[in-house]
This record gives sequence, structure tokens and C-alpha cells, in this order.
Amino acid sequence: MSILLQRHGAVEGTGVDAGVAAHYGNPNREQRLLAEGLAVVDLSHRGVVTVTGPDRLSWLHSLTTQQLTDLPPRTSVETLLLTPKGHIEHALHLVDDGTTTWLTTEPGAAGAVTGWLESMRFMLRVEVEDVSDRYAVLGEPMAREAAEGEPLAWVDPWPGPVGDTFCYGPEADDHPATGRAWRELLVPRGELAATVGERPLAGTWAAEALRVEAWRPRAGVDTDHRTIPHELDWLRTAVHLHKGCYRGQETVARVKNLGRPPRRLVFLHLDGSGHVIPEPGAELTPVEGGRAVGMLTTVARHAEDGPIALALVKRNLDLGATLLAGETSAAQTAVVAP
Repeated sequence: MSILLQRHGAVEGTGVDAGVAAHYGNPNREQRLLAEGLAVVDLSHRGVVTVTGPDRLSWLHSLTTQQLTDLPPRTSVETLLLTPKGHIEHALHLVDDGTTTWLTTEPGAAGAVTGWLESMRFMLRVEVEDVSDRYAVLGEPMAREAAEGEPLAWVDPWPGPVGDTFCYGPEADDHPATGRAWRELLVPRGELAATVGERPLAGTWAAEALRVEAWRPRAGVDTDHRTIPHELDWLRTAVHLHKGCYRGQETVARVKNLGRPPRRLVFLHLDGSGHVIPEPGAELTPVEGGRAVGMLTTVARHAEDGPIALALVKRNLDLGATLLAGETSAAQTAVVAP
């Protein structure tokens, strides 16, 4: 439970975002403050893992999807841990301070990440530690890397593209997240309230609405046990296509060369005229009827656009098809081109 839940008006989140505030009484106002660069988001439920030792970057490079060798200090990257079949297990937000590599994970994932990394140490000079009990994460709408003397920060590279990669969606100039500013500050947990200071707080509802608007995928939320990076257009910031072997590389290369991810991410505008909007996990069916063609992964209420969502659908679904999530109609915009 975050100490910031003691702030006036705080309402705790549920599910994966339990332990921090979903909102502080006015989600729409909080979202506008966040979009204007004025608010900060409590993400202290995220996991924090450190890797030390002289082999740390080359070792992580060999295990994950991104180019990490010779990474300069205080330079942010995003990398994925895949299964042997190329399915997404974890997304790691990574920044190195010159002596320690810091990883932040989705809530509840730090233990699993630490355990798997420990199992892959062998004789290398690395040490892995879950420090989630000592360090917390704050999200803020800023795109600047941390300078010396400031708290270490991971800057989100989305929408990229980053390095030698491939985009299944729009190029940077045409992407809705172009110009988006977001970073995560790593602060000692005892200094969480002092770091926030007098700045307005926004809850995860506001942050999630802006993430959905930016078509930004989230591991464990927009993924399931068979999701591959291509389906979410996640190669663009998290996968280097010409690097040494890593677990899952064969699938990444094969699907990239064939150009046929089995599913694709879509952005949805949901009909907001009803009192209830569908929940994540709701099946999507064509408005004309028939079998399910996909599933909602994230649902959010945007301050201006109303209910919006991300969903995974079959690759060959007609781009112009109107869908139903229960009784709610949904108009799709392709994130990953079929």
C-alpha cells in the first residue's frame, strides 16, 4: 500500500494496479493536468530490480531483445524477456547509472524476473537483487534523461522507432504518440512523498487513458500467454533485429520475414451512451453477428474522447468492420496493419 493513498480523495485501484490510487476524486481533471505536464503519477507498485557487476550489460544483452552492449550511463531503453517460442513474458524498463543497471517491471513481476535472471547467471560476474521494498517509481510527463545529481529516470522511447527495428504501424510523424513525454523516476521509497512535494497527483485511470490514446502496449495487460511482439507493434521500441541470439529470436525473425503476425492490436472508440462500458477480457464480435474475432485488453475513459480501448483481433478482420463488446459498439482503428 502506497503512502500516497493517504492523500485527500485517494481511491485505490484494483487488479494489477491495486496498492496505488486509481484517482484522487476527479479523474478527468487529473488527466488534463497530466497532459499539460503538471501532474505526477504514483507507480510505486511497479517492481524494481538491480543488476550489478562488470558483465551486467553484455549478459542482459544476450538474454533480451534489445541492443544493450556499450549502453551509455543514464540512457534509457526498453527490452523484452521472451519464452523460447517468442511469446512475451516481461517488459523491462532499463537504465544504467554507470555501476548498476536498474530494471522496472510490471506490478508483481519483480520476483519472477529476479528468479529467472538468477537461474541464468552461470559463471558470469553479475549480481541480481529485487529492491522493490526499498525503491519506488513515480511517473511524470517529461522526456528528458536525468542529469547528474538528479534521481535516476527511465524515459519511455515510445513510439520510436529505436535502432535497427521494424514498424507494423504508422511511422513516427504519423503516430498518435509522436511528441509524447513520459518517464519513470526511481526514488528511495522513504522519500516518495517528499519527491512528489506540492505537485498535483494523478491516478492510474488518467495515466491509462493517455497510454491507450498513444496505442502504447503494456505487458500482462495487453498480452496473454501467446502474444508475440509483432502483434502489438512492439518491435518499434523494444526489439533489435540484427543482434546476437537470445531466447525467442527464431520466432521474432520468422514472423518478421513472413510479415504475418496471427493477431493485431487495434484502437477502439467505444459507444459511451450507456451507463456501463465493457470490461477488459470482453469478447468482440462483428455487429452482423458470428463468432468472436478478438478481445478487449485495456478499457479507459478519456476526458475528451470518452470510452476508448485497446484490443487484440484476428489479423484478417476487415478494417472497416464495426464490432460489439457485449451490447457496446466499437469502431476500430488499426494499430498493426493486417
